[in-house]
Amino acid sequence: MKAEELKEILRLHKLWLKDKSDGCRANLSHANLSDANLIGANLRYANLIGANLSHANLYWASLRGADLIGADLSGAYLSGADLSDAILIHASLSDANLSYANLIGANLSHANLSDANLSGANLIGANLRYANLIGANLIGANLRYANLIGANLRGADLRGADLSYALGNMKQIKTISLEAYHINYTKDVIQIGCENHSIEDWKNFSDERVSEMDGEEALTFWRKYKDFIFSAIELSPAEA
Repeated sequence: MKAEELKEILRLHKLWLKDKSDGCRANLSHANLSDANLIGANLRYANLIGANLSHANLYWASLRGADLIGADLSGAYLSGADLSDAILIHASLSDANLSYANLIGANLSHANLSDANLSGANLIGANLRYANLIGANLIGANLRYANLIGANLRGADLRGADLSYALGNMKQIKTISLEAYHINYTKDVIQIGCENHSIEDWKNFSDERVSEMDGEEALTFWRKYKDFIFSAIELSPAEA
């Protein structure tokens, strides 16, 4: 299906999707939509398995719950798009612009996100197991509760990313769980609970500053495990 044909179908038949509970979803499996202009399109729960959406403009489009297994979205413009709960297993998203996209609960296992722009993206609870994130821009991304086991984050920019309760890949993001607090660290920062600061800042925090974070419990924890945490980082530093 050509992009022009899809545009005509959407115009003539008003192919805007209903909720999944209605059992109505567009079947665009293996459709050729490369370079298509789909700004703001409603493709919720659509079947886009194996579809070619390379370099398509999907700015602010709704792809919530869409089935995009094996789809080609390389170079696509998805800034602000809603991809929450979308299935993107083995999808190609290399060089795609996903800045500020909603990817809450999305399944991106084994997806290719190399050099993708994910700055400011919401990836809460996303499944990124074994995803290729080489060179990805994750500045300010929300990775709370995300699963990054086996992901390749070599050269990824994680500045300002929220890593609370994420499961790291044990290379660029290393995870330690100690009593009440979940800890992630990269080559530059340590996140303990919701507190994300540079490694140097953590080394220099006073007891008063730590107590301000989460009260007496935080201070007790910090006094008990501070040396252990820095020893772990020294013995097993995160990779770049």
